[in-house]
Amino acid sequence: MKLQSARLYYRELLLTDDADMFALDSNPEVHRYLHNNPYTHIAQSRDYIATVRAQYIQNGIGRMATFLKETREFIGWTGIKLESNVNGHDRFYDIGYRLLPQHWGKGYATESSTFFIEYAFTVLGITTINATALRANTASCNALLKSGLIEIDTFYYQGQEAVWFEIKKP
Repeated sequence: MKLQSARLYYRELLLTDDADMFALDSNPEVHRYLHNNPYTHIAQSRDYIATVRAQYIQNGIGRMATFLKETREFIGWTGIKLESNVNGHDRFYDIGYRLLPQHWGKGYATESSTFFIEYAFTVLGITTINATALRANTASCNALLKSGLIEIDTFYYQGQEAVWFEIKKP
């Protein structure tokens, strides 16, 4: 089955995506709200891809490489992952995205989140999806709200206010 939405298509991350992933994760702007450091070596991207690929096997789901349909250009990763130990929640399905800055503000985070929420509910049988974002990251918070998630709670992550979002299968 080909995973696609109106303007985007999605596939598993491959080891050959290492250069694209390094371009994404070595960009300081991409890491502004993530509380971690940009990658400095492509080996870090290879390790991340290997971790995601292991999640596909262990959990049947993980972040997906995301491309523009029109140009086939890599724009980042999006999708669902089984997450743990955030805001007092042990295990939950998290919707997320990380996009190259030149693709911000075009609705791709909302489009991919909406797609993966529907996919999770209808194909994977998941009944609740959560997300988190720092309150200061208003663009990400707005994308999650536009995708149908609602703000459930706030908590502090490394000294900054974060928002806990949730959507349940209707």
